[in-house]
Amino acid sequence: MDAETLLSIEDLRLALPDGRVLLDGVSLSLARGEALGVVGESGSGKSLTAMTVMGLLPDVRSSGAVRFRARDLLMQDARAWRRLRGKEIAMIFQDPMTAFLPVRRVGAQIDEQIRLHEKLSRREARARTVRLLGEMGVPDPAAAAERFPHQLSGGLRQRAMIAMALSCAPALLIADEPTTALDVTVQAQILVLLTRLRETGAGLMLITHDMGVVAQACTHVAVLYAGVVVERGPVRAVLDAPLHPYTRALLAAMPPLDGPRPAHLPAIAGQPPAPDARPPGCVFAPRCPQVRPDCAIRPPVVRMGEQEVVCVLYAS
Repeated sequence: MDAETLLSIEDLRLALPDGRVLLDGVSLSLARGEALGVVGESGSGKSLTAMTVMGLLPDVRSSGAVRFRARDLLMQDARAWRRLRGKEIAMIFQDPMTAFLPVRRVGAQIDEQIRLHEKLSRREARARTVRLLGEMGVPDPAAAAERFPHQLSGGLRQRAMIAMALSCAPALLIADEPTTALDVTVQAQILVLLTRLRETGAGLMLITHDMGVVAQACTHVAVLYAGVVVERGPVRAVLDAPLHPYTRALLAAMPPLDGPRPAHLPAIAGQPPAPDARPPGCVFAPRCPQVRPDCAIRPPVVRMGEQEVVCVLYAS
């Protein structure tokens, strides 16, 4: 792991106590100043990967390594995690209503994180909280800080959650669908703020279903399917020339940004496999239009220029 590599996930495998496989050999890396988009259908393992990096999955069996600045996160104890979470690694959770404590005011929860990690007075912490809420587009941020989570709309709660994640300028920010509940204008503002965070040398892992957001905000992209990274590489290379049949199918299912609207968008037939019903070999084979007999054998990782793809179509 070189000095520029911020996060390195190596052959990460997660399974439930009964043996059902959740992640099957996930390998990803993120350098300082990079933004990695993690895409795939619901249930593909995107959020599970993020929660593992955050140390929030205690009831699973894991193997492999998750290294942040050369420290193996799978080996950290509770005290070490208290120092890391919020300060060095922060996360924007998908559902801010469950991420905030319902019985405490929003501003107090953001203040607490700031004061836990930095030597600031209550007044200084509150000033930063109000400033961040304002930067997130929250109207009257000082008043919003005094409200309970249920007194804010879904979009305002999401902005407050993003303010909390950015409050201590983390070196690694994990954003799980950070713009889902926001209108287009605020979404653009948030993406600009995330880009500014990268300019400080921080790394961003962005989990999203929106390929447009990936194209706008990310430098690299990884495509997950059923707990397997089937393709990864620079954003422009993957979006302009996708290699894996699953990546091509995801992009084909997107409505075009210009030109005539098609009457129907192509859908991917079938459903992702359940953790206790994973097919042998390629996990995408039962839904793949290019399936071959040798797909019954686990496909290799093949390097194609700047991209890596897990598919027998490219094996020599």
